[in-house]
Amino acid sequence: MLEKAFLAGWESTRREGVMMGIADAEDSLRELKELTASAGARVVGTATQRSPDPDPATLLGRGKVHEVRTEAHAAGADLVIFDHDLTPTQLRNLEKLLDLKVIDRTQIILDIFAGRARSREGQLQVELAQLNYLLPRLSGHGTVLSRLGGGIGTRGPGEQQLEYDRRRIRRRIRILSESIERVRSQRALHRAHRRDQNLHTVALVGYTNAGKSTLFNSLTSAQVVTSARMFATLDPTVRALPLDAHSTALLSDTVGFIRKLPPHLVAAFRATLEELEEARLLLHVTDASDPQRAAQDAAVEVLLENLGVATKPRLHIWNKVDLLAPAERRKLDAEEASVTVSALTGEGFDILRRRISDVLAPDPVVESDFELSARDGKCLALLHQSGTVVSERYEADRVLVRARVPESIRKKLKPCSPEAGEER
Repeated sequence: MLEKAFLAGWESTRREGVMMGIADAEDSLRELKELTASAGARVVGTATQRSPDPDPATLLGRGKVHEVRTEAHAAGADLVIFDHDLTPTQLRNLEKLLDLKVIDRTQIILDIFAGRARSREGQLQVELAQLNYLLPRLSGHGTVLSRLGGGIGTRGPGEQQLEYDRRRIRRRIRILSESIERVRSQRALHRAHRRDQNLHTVALVGYTNAGKSTLFNSLTSAQVVTSARMFATLDPTVRALPLDAHSTALLSDTVGFIRKLPPHLVAAFRATLEELEEARLLLHVTDASDPQRAAQDAAVEVLLENLGVATKPRLHIWNKVDLLAPAERRKLDAEEASVTVSALTGEGFDILRRRISDVLAPDPVVESDFELSARDGKCLALLHQSGTVVSERYEADRVLVRARVPESIRKKLKPCSPEAGEER
């Protein structure tokens, strides 16, 4: 049976303090409704308060809290979800005043992520984010243990359950952090291998539910799970993306972004989002049919800035154009720095592949002479893997090789062959 949730939001009336492009409280609550449905609950009511500043004790004013309590109990709600991050003090006070379970926006997102993570890596990252969120919110639940034992130093009231839980959580956080660091090292090795193979990575970014996974499946013939619900896919996937008869890139699908994405959740998923740092091109996917697309794009821009990848080459993709009116479609088609596609019908894919190829213009192939040490098997193997060896001659402890290779590989091997011949 679905849990019944009552939603509560707060919006500042200090307009100068509101970021441009962020939707108002009603739009934010609509998004919270989608998050609630994705988490498996049913919304039975909503309430919003606008005031200059949040109440430090309860976020909402006392009168509004009483109103929420009355309406939530009348609707038979099992919990109240706040469209705002609550401090530990606010969380405790609200649970007492409302006499209902209270969770905030971060908790609902973490709950969805926990249910969607399938890979071991994703599960580690979600658990780390959950524990970092839980740690400062443990107070008020501990009881004193008598933990008395025999021997000097063990007599006394013992430690509180609260402190024991904190130590246990900190220990688990340390273990998870070490495991995720190993994941980062493994991903770094994979990226280094792709660089050695001269394979370019293209990464999909965008707001959750913009159709990234459907686009990913259509372009790569993959079988990533797709759904109309938010955060339908969580674990990153990389597949080959054929561009034309002679070139292929790697396409990476990343977790969808959202407004007010918790900072520690972004930090936990940094190992996954590092794929964006290595990408040669970012494909920013926007749901062209969504009336809130401008606010969603603004949220994506903020997160890209925070990740330090906002300056990377980017191609804007307007997805779901099959749902647009003809006049709106023509307006988007006229934009030079974007491509209009329909991931559902495949419309616009040829143009998209061509635009990607233009950005990832393949390295010109050059014929060059290389002088390598006979013991330098790594550079010699790279020549054979990445190019065509024309001739190979051994002289004493040297290997003289003439090969046709991409320009980027020639530059990479230049330190290996200080006396390389002239390119032709």
